[in-house]
Amino acid sequence: MAQDKVTVQVGDRRLTLSNLDKVLYPADGFSKAAVISYYTRVAPVLLPHVRDRPVTFVRYPDGVGNAQFFEKDVSRHAPDWVRTVRLTGSGSRGRGEAVDYPLLDDLPALVWAANLAALELHVPQWTAPGDETRQSPDRLVFDLDPGPPATIVECCRTAERLYDILVADGLTPVPKTSGSKGLQVYCGVRTRGPGRTSAYAKALAERLATETPRLVVARMTKALRTGKVFVDWSQNNPAKTTIAPYSLRGRERPTVSTPVTWDEVRACRRAEDLVFTATDVLDRVEEYGDLFGAVEERSAIPSR
Repeated sequence: MAQDKVTVQVGDRRLTLSNLDKVLYPADGFSKAAVISYYTRVAPVLLPHVRDRPVTFVRYPDGVGNAQFFEKDVSRHAPDWVRTVRLTGSGSRGRGEAVDYPLLDDLPALVWAANLAALELHVPQWTAPGDETRQSPDRLVFDLDPGPPATIVECCRTAERLYDILVADGLTPVPKTSGSKGLQVYCGVRTRGPGRTSAYAKALAERLATETPRLVVARMTKALRTGKVFVDWSQNNPAKTTIAPYSLRGRERPTVSTPVTWDEVRACRRAEDLVFTATDVLDRVEEYGDLFGAVEERSAIPSR
């Protein structure tokens, strides 16, 4: 009989891992051991992009297709060596209540999260290194969400237009898949105010919707989104998070939110062209390195 628990050395920490044989992705037979292995191997490119960012977990203790839950506050069960940041809560915990968010700074913390079946890691567009104040955003994001029957193919056509505008404005756009249906475009930015990125993103989304109303919508109303790409500019709100680069998703297969090249975006003609599993991503990292690294090139948001 396989052991339910095993103690391992990860860096300078000893961790107890449990239920390693449990299958978390039944369609692929992808087990918790495979999840931990993936996060361990992808850590060198993942950790720089989540460091100092409060993380929200989406946990699937019994695997995808079963109950899942979001977790922000880890104060009740996190080891004392996992760094946390206390911030004002929102949503179901109520405003004004302290929430101890985990900060995944190193490999032991990442493995600890994977052992919780925290398949998805979501982070905001700002960092909070050791204090209780939300800093100004250092990332701008456009979340391109296709309304069926539109797919990521239509998202790519929209992203191409975004690319032209962003580059003309002196920014460096970086694309990645959502790991689900859509595509996201990021830019590293410098700004003094948390509302600046939202205002700029909203203006661009509305411009695209005005210029190509048959393809793009900038309003969240679901009735308007059939067959169109919703350019969600609201993800720049400091209270919101997006899926971290290289994070697994809780879908049928172990797909990953994968940084891609602009050549891949331009060449996309089928939704399957930009679907990548954990195994695919590890191969891509070996071949291309960190395609998301350009997000560290920060530029000022232009005035409009």
